[in-house]
Formats: sequence, C-alpha cells, structure tokens
Amino acid sequence: MTYLAIDFGGGSGRVIAGTITNEGGRKQLTMQLVHRFQNRQVRLGEHVYWDFPALFEDMKTGLRKAAQLGLDVAGIAVDTWGVDFGLIDRQGNLIGNPVCYRDARTQGMAEEFFSTTNQTEHYAVNGTQVMEINTLFQLLSMKKADSPQLQIADRMLFTPDLFSFFLTGEANTEYTIASTSEMLDAKTRTWDWPLIDRLGLPRHLFCPIVMPGTVRGRLRRDIAEETGLGEVDVIAVGSHDTASAVAAVPAKADEHPVAFISSGTWSLLGVEIDAPILTEEARSAQFTNEGGIGGKITFLQNITGLWFLQRLMAEWRDEGDEQQYDPLLAAADKSPIKSVIPVDAPEFQNPKSMQHAICDYCKEHGMEVPQSKGDTTRVVLQSLAAKYAEATRALNAMLPSPIKTLHIIGGGSQNKLLNRLTQEALGIPVEAGPVEATAIGNILTQALAKGEVSDINEMRSITIN
Repeated sequence: MTYLAIDFGGGSGRVIAGTITNEGGRKQLTMQLVHRFQNRQVRLGEHVYWDFPALFEDMKTGLRKAAQLGLDVAGIAVDTWGVDFGLIDRQGNLIGNPVCYRDARTQGMAEEFFSTTNQTEHYAVNGTQVMEINTLFQLLSMKKADSPQLQIADRMLFTPDLFSFFLTGEANTEYTIASTSEMLDAKTRTWDWPLIDRLGLPRHLFCPIVMPGTVRGRLRRDIAEETGLGEVDVIAVGSHDTASAVAAVPAKADEHPVAFISSGTWSLLGVEIDAPILTEEARSAQFTNEGGIGGKITFLQNITGLWFLQRLMAEWRDEGDEQQYDPLLAAADKSPIKSVIPVDAPEFQNPKSMQHAICDYCKEHGMEVPQSKGDTTRVVLQSLAAKYAEATRALNAMLPSPIKTLHIIGGGSQNKLLNRLTQEALGIPVEAGPVEATAIGNILTQALAKGEVSDINEMRSITIN
C-alpha cells in the first residue's frame, strides 16, 4: 500500500508518497517526492498570517499528481509546525487566515498570565515550556482584544487539524499537536478544563482528541472526485512534525532513552520517555513534555535553530549577494572567530536585519564582531552547538543516566559543520539522519493505523530506500 505524507514546514510544503514492501522477510520503505511548493508568511495590516487557502490548493495539486501517477493510495496524513490554529464557525467556514506564531500579538501575554498564576503549579499539570508563541497566549491575546473572531468561533483547529477538517469535514484534534498548546493535561492527555474554564474560554472551541495511528475520517467526496484519489482514509499521525520525526529516529532496540535533535527552523533537543517529567527542575530548565507516537512523551527543549541561517541567506539574497550553502559553510569552517551569542535572546526572534542584530550584539557585549559572511555563519553554528551542550547538561541532570548517543534528524542533519561542532561540544557520538525523518514517521504511522507495522520498534527497524 502507498501512503501520502503532507508535510508543511515554515518555508515549504511537500507531498511525499511512501510504499512499504517486504523483501525476503525484511520490510522496506520506498519514498517518492510527488509535489513541492512554497510556504510563506504574509504581513497584512497589523498581523502576520499563513496563506491557508493557497496552501490547501497546493496540497490538492499534490494529491492530483499522486492520482495521475497511478499510485494505490491507502491513506493521507498531514503534519505541520506547532501552536498555530484557525477558527471555524458553526457552518464549518474558515473565519480568517491563521495568524503566524511570529506575530507580535502575544508580546507581554506570558508575563500577564503568570502575574495571577503560579508557574510551578501550572507546569505540574501542563508540563509545557513557556514561550509567548504558545496557543495559550495567542488565545489570551484574542480574548484581551475582544476579538470578534473568537466570539463567533465554533471550533479551534490547530494547523494540521484545519487541513484535515477541510479534507474530511470531521473536526477533531490530534494529540501531539494539542500538546504544543500549553492547555493539555500532560498526565491524562486530555484538555486541561480547569485552566480553560478559568480563562473564560468556551469549551466548545476544543475538539475531541484523537491519537496517532487512528483514522480521522474519509476524504470528502468533492475532493475525492476533484483529485481522482477516491474516498481515501485521512489518518492521524504525529501531526506535530517533531513527533513524526522522532518516531523515525533509527535508534537501536536497546537504546534508552532515545536522544535527538530535530534540526530545522527550530532545533528540538530531547529524549523519548514513557511518562512526563513535571518537576520544578524541568520547568526551570525550560523543558517541555510533548506528545509522541506509541504512547511516548518527547521531553525536549525548543531552541531557535537554522532560522538564523534562513534569515541571513534571504537577507543576503535581497541585497544582491546570494550565497550557496556549501561555499558558505566552507568559509565558516575556516573562520577563527570565537564569539558565541545566546540564540534564544529576544534580539534574534524576528529582527529587521539578522546580520545587524548579530553584529550589534557582539559589539555591545565586547566580543569579536563578524567581518565576513563566513564569520557570521561560524558564530551562528558554534552558538547553536554551545546551546545544545547547555541543554544536554540540563537534560542529563534529570535522567537516570546521561545520554550516550545523539541523533540529529531532519533537514539540518545535512549541515556537517554543525554536526561536528555539536559532537565536539557534547563529547558524545552524533549520528546524522534521516533527512526526511518527518515524512518517514508520518508514513510509517499511517502504516501502523493500517496494520502494516505493529509498533514503534518495528517502525524504526524498517529499511529506508
């Protein structure tokens, strides 16, 4: 059977087909890129949005291409970034384009919330790293602004749930994406109703939660006919892309806990464990308990990742000096600069110029200022490695024994210089790949729902072609 993984990232989206075969008693997964398309943030008036209708149309184009290839599609599943959502009314209409988490509407919301909420007690229930981008603070900002959208909304659907809703007509919320909201009870894995009630948010906004590896609904008849796929099952996977990526870590059966960095726009560093860690130590170290596949918890820290390089590359391109990664990384490898910046500092969240923000920070703090693009890239990469080492030390302090191997997965695993700097900073082996971890985890979880694989251990044993 063939499954379609629809993987949305901050800069692009892909439709990838995956087929499992059994060769000599060993299962293999063969993948094929069906369609790639752009994703971008759009500033309109006072806010920054995702262009949901355009993304949905691009996704349908990918589904049509899959049908034209003659693929025997047994399932479709969507994964995206976390925290963001759309609102639909009682007739099932989209009320407005989803606002991007990099929008400024949540500024000050965390401080305001915790002025009346005990942080330790809150974390003991939700277990979520406090970031102003979290769904909790997005909803609070809308409530504070007396948003008419919030007043007429019938359902809140996280980004992957929103795509799935318009594919199936079924409104439900997948567990791993709900766990990014800071509004889920980490132990019971259900909505934190006391928190929701205290905030004065209507309960009807929050959909029933479905677990990865279950069918969410069937492709709507109009889309089935339009794409030529027929009424295929739409399946709940780790719809938070990190959850799908972690499920594809090629860890050995005796490797406990599985340690990873899902490396992309964000770097998500952590371990896969069986139950949440809800201690004050975990809260103060800024770790979060997110949902995983197979009943697991991905205990991790969100770290700003290759967003730095993405912004720098775009900035240099706009200045007419477009860079290619290979020569840029070669120049960074030769750079002697030793400056290290705090990658999660507010100055670097969304500056007008990332180049100027880095240089200004180095100058203001008495560090060597980058003089070339190679210098700037070296500062970024060694700063990321230093942050990974800091996070790993904090993580090890909360585990029965320190991690012995770190898997770097996702697109960022191709950055050999960053991998080497990370290994040097951590002092343990670093293994890179797979690059397409998110799509692999998405596809194999669909196969789990269909009974082609039995559990997460078998998922990790499958050979990827």
